[in-house]
Amino acid sequence: MKHPFLIALSFLLIMNACNCDKSKIAYPETRKGDVVDDYFGTQVADPYRWLEDDRSDETGQWVKAQNQVTDAYLEAIPFRSQINARLTEIWNYTRQSAPFKAGDRYFFTKNDGLQNQSVYYMQESLDDEPVLFLDPNTLSDDGTVSLTNFSVSNDGKYLGYGISRGGSDWREFFVKNIETGEVLKDHLQWIKFSGIAWYKDGFFYNRYPTPAKGDELKGENKNSQIFYHKVGTPQEQDKLIYEDPANPLWGFSASVTDDEKYLIIGVTESTSGNALYIKNLEKDSEIVKVISNFEKDYSVIEHVDNHLWVYTNDNAPKYRVMAIDTNKPTRENWTELIAEDEKNVLQSATLTGGKIFANYMKDARSLVKTFDKKGHYLYDVELPSIGTVSGFYGKADESETFYTFSSYTYPSVVYKYDTDKNESSLYHQTEIDFDINNYETKQVKYKSKDGTEVPMFIVHKKGLDLDGNNPTWLYGYGGFNISLNPRFDVRRLLWLENGGVYAVANIRGGGEYGEEWHKAGTLMNKQNVFDDFIAAGHYLVDNGYTAPQYLAIQGGSNGGLLIGAVINQAPDLFSVAFPQVGVLDMLRYQYFTIGRYWATDYGTSEDSKEMFEYLYNYSPLHTINGKLNYPSVMVMTADHDDRVVPAHSFKYIATLQEKYKGKNPTLIRIESNAGHGAGTPTAKIIEEWTDLYAFAFYQMGLTPN
Repeated sequence: MKHPFLIALSFLLIMNACNCDKSKIAYPETRKGDVVDDYFGTQVADPYRWLEDDRSDETGQWVKAQNQVTDAYLEAIPFRSQINARLTEIWNYTRQSAPFKAGDRYFFTKNDGLQNQSVYYMQESLDDEPVLFLDPNTLSDDGTVSLTNFSVSNDGKYLGYGISRGGSDWREFFVKNIETGEVLKDHLQWIKFSGIAWYKDGFFYNRYPTPAKGDELKGENKNSQIFYHKVGTPQEQDKLIYEDPANPLWGFSASVTDDEKYLIIGVTESTSGNALYIKNLEKDSEIVKVISNFEKDYSVIEHVDNHLWVYTNDNAPKYRVMAIDTNKPTRENWTELIAEDEKNVLQSATLTGGKIFANYMKDARSLVKTFDKKGHYLYDVELPSIGTVSGFYGKADESETFYTFSSYTYPSVVYKYDTDKNESSLYHQTEIDFDINNYETKQVKYKSKDGTEVPMFIVHKKGLDLDGNNPTWLYGYGGFNISLNPRFDVRRLLWLENGGVYAVANIRGGGEYGEEWHKAGTLMNKQNVFDDFIAAGHYLVDNGYTAPQYLAIQGGSNGGLLIGAVINQAPDLFSVAFPQVGVLDMLRYQYFTIGRYWATDYGTSEDSKEMFEYLYNYSPLHTINGKLNYPSVMVMTADHDDRVVPAHSFKYIATLQEKYKGKNPTLIRIESNAGHGAGTPTAKIIEEWTDLYAFAFYQMGLTPN
């Protein structure tokens, strides 16, 4: 007997095309199983559990059939190729990173425009002609092998670099001789979320045991270990430095202070809070557990005069810098170096040129304050306008450093900064064929359901008519203490030049106002996140920016959860929805790869009856209601996403296609040989945004210029 799924697939192949009548899409028939789980006495069916096996032949055929439906639908949109051509044209501009000095040389990245991956260049001095040093585009024909790590040894002899294949979180490490350009025989595998911490003639790194065949992209990652690798030796000879078999779910990270005196081990069990261990490398001491719990965050900035400077939210929801005496590291002996700012959130601190550069966030935008080594305030660094700053990295005894500045309407600019004179000079100006001066950014505050004021950035053409007829793109995230700061993004330009409004809501769950803002959007406060986003949509409608028929929403990862939740709760407010690589099954997310790390933000269905019920009542997969009139939905995922496994998206769209009876399309776009987003080649990004914009404009009944 022929499987009904294959019959449906054959029917699709005969159709060969979609006429784009929203009510006549022939979706693949998705087999239903009889899996039922019991959660504290509540029976929950999971008929599409089989789609969790993303490497099975049946799932592979289902993916192929879904992509055929989506591709046919998108190909029939008459202005799709026009959008692709314009995006390609806008994208084709040179962009360059700030240089950084390692050893006696400078390094920076550059992309000529449409290169799939940015290329690393090297200079002996800033006045010398740059030399191509490492080109990731040569590592694969289609650009799907990307660079993940780039770390020069302290003596400037070696480069340690990492690669990802197909967007996976798995890393492979290699070593290159900088002087000769030779790639050495070193090849390290099964590495995740690891830096390269140089020490003497090798480096520390963390890895996981080799996964079972078939589980590489979905199996739980357990038993993290820290190793030391000596350059020129095989991985099998690497020395085990630390592990904790009694706690197989804990993760470890390794870093080394610039003076190579201390190994710093970060220990995590989630995305919030970490333990802090140290090891004196000069004395080869035992590992000292400075902090053994996971209640707060601790990040070592540097080792100075027998003290570790630590960036932390310990008794400081907006963060501060503390000094730990390495001879007396217990908590009662810590001293405060830079106090918590009552109004602004400290995002990072660096020691460069004998000064501390503290990067603060004020209403989600950057503010840089400078302190001396005693923690005394000196002055602010003057910035070009409202936007986001990154940089100020360098050696403690060198007065030269660089920083990058950008905002929604301010393409990335690199500045050279003199730490002695507090002077910035233009180093690299991004040139783009787009008149940014015709656009403006404003920041507003609106009230959420419970009266909380929430900030939102709104970008549009100057002189915009607030007549409710503007296509509007609302973006949000709302989780894991991640802040959405204003940055330039070439992807947004096509939307803006077609009269579109782009809005970013800085909703609770993020880090825009520190730990309290984050906690207000976690666990049993998670509904605040959805309320904040829905209120942002109402603000845009009520103030004449748009109307529901012109409002598109997008979010990725935790933001994909956001989109999936709000269209169940307020479907009539939105026209188009893009849940991207989203966490959509809130009852089972913890069982895949590193999903358990998210429990401090979400809680799990195993925690308690109360927590299960809370998750069950907003889980996008479990709250789909066939009686609702959903907006047009295009779910976005990728076959190599081993952070938020594609099973979330697979099960969600199968359920939505089964239950929703309205006329709007419910599609899924499954990218091949791609992951959670990082390292995606330029060609694939342009294709993806071509489809996003084509789908959005088409659903709104609009034709772009």
